[in-house]
Amino acid sequence: MWNNGSMQHALSLPPVGSPRDLADLAVTAEAGGWDAVFLWDHLHLVRSMRLPIVDPWVTLGAIAARTERVMLGPLITPLPRRRPWKVAKELVTLDHLSGGRAIFGAGLGFPPDDEFGAFGEPTDARARADLLDEGLVVLDALLRGLPFDHDGEHFHVHAELLPRSRREPRPPIWIAAMQPFRRPLARALRWDGIAPIGNDGGPLTPDALADYLRGVALPAGFDVVAGRLAGYSVADYEQAGATWLVESRWPDGDWFDELTLAAREGPRL
Repeated sequence: MWNNGSMQHALSLPPVGSPRDLADLAVTAEAGGWDAVFLWDHLHLVRSMRLPIVDPWVTLGAIAARTERVMLGPLITPLPRRRPWKVAKELVTLDHLSGGRAIFGAGLGFPPDDEFGAFGEPTDARARADLLDEGLVVLDALLRGLPFDHDGEHFHVHAELLPRSRREPRPPIWIAAMQPFRRPLARALRWDGIAPIGNDGGPLTPDALADYLRGVALPAGFDVVAGRLAGYSVADYEQAGATWLVESRWPDGDWFDELTLAAREGPRL
């Protein structure tokens, strides 16, 4: 089982500005009682905003070296624009560096024009979904450190990457999903958790989360990762099926100061 049966609380940080400041913020969050610190994974995010975006994986390494307890990882990495074997090596390294505290979030990537099209990558959602599905199969096998032979539509792999993941059998894999689409939900059920959002890109209300999951048999230990909206209690999200509550801020205005205050004060219970 990946989750421990009780609500967990995380801060999710835009990878904007100084990586040292982001690492400092993660240290503050650990001292404040948060269970995890995640980083967004973007190249531009919104290109017109001209944000100073830093590499989340390098920053996560710094966070791993300076913390002892919080879970950490990317939320969400657009696996379709990455080589899955390179991601496997990065994730296993983070897993070892953190003492088994890594979690991997994966999705199609957004927005497609700024994150894919600007670099000559495919923007079509179905094409990216196919890359994601096959990439996850490759990633899963390589994280386990076993000999792997794969000849698929997009990837041809004949390899054995060592060391294997410290966490058995590998770090948890969470999948992003956008309401009301069902294919991402079906994809997530093949892995260890789901991080659903609304079709506007924002968090779901507890009622909307419950509607999205209604009628779905969730496996034991399966994580449901919900962004938290103001005005709703932990109990509201628990009743909707969430196992993780994630707080974040859009990177404009006083976002960093607001997240620093939240990190210091700890989860709102």
